[in-house]
Amino acid sequence: MTIDDVHRPDRRYVSTGLLPDSATVAGVLDRTRRRFATIDDGRLSTVYPALGRADPLCFGLALVGANGAIHEAGDARVPFTIMSVAKPFVFALVGERIGTDRVRRFVGVDATGLPFNSAHAVERNAGGRTNPMVNAGAIATTSLLPGSSVERRWETLADGLSRFAGRRLDIDEEMLDSARATNLRNRALSLLLADAGAIEGDPLAATELYTRQSCLSVTAIDLAVMGATLADGGVNPVTGERVVGPEAARATLAVMTIAGLYETSGSWLMDVGLPGKSGIGGGIVTVSPGKGALGTFSPRLDAEGNSVRGRLCARALSEELGLDILASQPIPPGRP
Repeated sequence: MTIDDVHRPDRRYVSTGLLPDSATVAGVLDRTRRRFATIDDGRLSTVYPALGRADPLCFGLALVGANGAIHEAGDARVPFTIMSVAKPFVFALVGERIGTDRVRRFVGVDATGLPFNSAHAVERNAGGRTNPMVNAGAIATTSLLPGSSVERRWETLADGLSRFAGRRLDIDEEMLDSARATNLRNRALSLLLADAGAIEGDPLAATELYTRQSCLSVTAIDLAVMGATLADGGVNPVTGERVVGPEAARATLAVMTIAGLYETSGSWLMDVGLPGKSGIGGGIVTVSPGKGALGTFSPRLDAEGNSVRGRLCARALSEELGLDILASQPIPPGRP
């Protein structure tokens, strides 16, 4: 008997919960935004030149429940580029297509403890395996997407990410031009992966797809809807459409928990108690399984490339709204 023989997802018991009432959520969201609006720590990203032109004052929050209820505060409808927040959703789409176990074996899932664009992470591990939340692993994950051409594969990716958001997502062409002109490190990572046998097909084609997915334009509301789709077992709670299956959704939340905030993922989990994923565009998605998801946008980043205000909001909202999956209370005496 193997571990696969005893793994029976059809027998999994799923625990869910509820968000507080709408008035409470709206009040907490607005109060949290006002509380952190004066924080001006951090700097705009300069990884791509176009990122440095973001408005540092922008600050939006959105919370979408697993029942489809949408709450927002501040600049929740201001567009920005999704950047690395696309990674978990691409992992989910690829895993749904070819099986998450195959992606796990090929890409790896364990944390590297190194910066998101580290080449050493590829070189030090057998077969170039990292995890789907860092650049090398994300490029490798994207390379596994089936398709007869780059354009066909892109259509599949763009359609899948749009179904997660519940609306058509378009590319920010200015950002794409900026990224293509300066993404030398990602191209180098893809070639390093190819040398290690850790990428499928043409490595530069995979880099092109990865660059496009990173340059999709989203809002904080979009991120919250996308995260709520994972929270609802792969069903978009706003549109009612199943985007991925429950096992792909669960595996995605697992890799987000492992390395969604890169080398600070442990600190994030201690503070927030939830799966999350950040991006250098200033967005963070935070997911409370069975309850909903938070999308934040504020482009000032800390030294690790995570939104300063976004981290503060995620911690505060997790506490105030009872989202933390690690928190518990003793059962009162006499309760059955």
